[in-house]
Amino acid sequence: MSRPKYEVADAIKRFGKQFSAQYHPNGFQQKALRALILCRTAELGWHKEECDCCKQIRISYNSCGNRHCPKCQAAYQAFWVEGLLERVLPVKHYHIVFTLPHELNCISLLDNKWFYNRLFSAAWHTLRSFGYTHFGVESGAIMVLHTWGQNLSFHPHMHCIVPAAGLSLAGNMKNIGKGGKFLYPVGQLSCTFRGKMMDSIKRRLNKQGLWDTYKILMNNAWEKPWNVNCRPAFGKPVHVVKYLGQYTHRVAISNHRIIDMDDKTVSFVHKDYRDNEKIKPVKLTGVEFLRRFCMHFLPSRFVKIRYFGIYSNHYRATQQKQNPKMVIKPRTETTRERLLRLTGFDMCRCPFCGKGTMRVIEVVPRARSPTNINNYFQALLQVP
Repeated sequence: MSRPKYEVADAIKRFGKQFSAQYHPNGFQQKALRALILCRTAELGWHKEECDCCKQIRISYNSCGNRHCPKCQAAYQAFWVEGLLERVLPVKHYHIVFTLPHELNCISLLDNKWFYNRLFSAAWHTLRSFGYTHFGVESGAIMVLHTWGQNLSFHPHMHCIVPAAGLSLAGNMKNIGKGGKFLYPVGQLSCTFRGKMMDSIKRRLNKQGLWDTYKILMNNAWEKPWNVNCRPAFGKPVHVVKYLGQYTHRVAISNHRIIDMDDKTVSFVHKDYRDNEKIKPVKLTGVEFLRRFCMHFLPSRFVKIRYFGIYSNHYRATQQKQNPKMVIKPRTETTRERLLRLTGFDMCRCPFCGKGTMRVIEVVPRARSPTNINNYFQALLQVP
């Protein structure tokens, strides 16, 4: 894929100073924005490579590795997909999406870490209760949190992959589902999920003394129909994992979606699901673009991919204790070999002659981090 003309980092450099003065981002957001600016620049360090065939020299700059960076997620996604294939059950899987009405957006921003944790909890307890009431099994799920829409709007929702199997009370695996067409009635799922989520939010607001402030908004959210979408079962586990892999390591917007940028605005394309998924352009002011982009920064150390029930690490560890012959083989591949096998891309192949291998001949470490990130961030945004 060709290198994009514009990047998110370019928008941060152009409009970061205005955005910082108008919205005062917190230290965690400033740290993430700084990482995106410095990604693959000399300030993060670099290494000089030489081809052992044509003797050409290449300078490679280090990546930031930040999970909100559009340039640092491809390898992580490929490795995660392969790791999940080793633990997924050889059964059909359903894709269930839990969404929230937009009336709850302002409440979620009060404490997004608590809100996202409650979203995970409400979705899983809903699925778990239906597993017991409909089929008498302990089910499982792999859940991925997303907070954005295609136009960078704030839209928290949960993607869940649920196996068409569960652990019965007798300790045996049991197939569930209605012939692969549907797993649970979505109407009942929606009502149960709404009840669990709203109860948690109400308790939180009462504890903080904010119930009277948000009472009308909560009533409006309760009266709206909540959308839970359950799609038909996938055929094979490999299809499940590859499909879910499209959602796991995405960021709010990729660099390739940005089509234009000037001194005031940023233009990008989005897929309009309300109009047969047509690709349409969106133009925002640079400050508004950064405001929307920063809304989707996850809290520090927050885990957005979680495993529940028979897919949880606890269940997996229990199975290993009960079956000593169940051994996880350690990997002997290097990162280069693994990436080549999974993606077909050889990170050390010479881009000039296409035959030789690039060998590192010099390494320059990254500059020492500044002691005051806020001051450094402000100074960095003033660099033309």
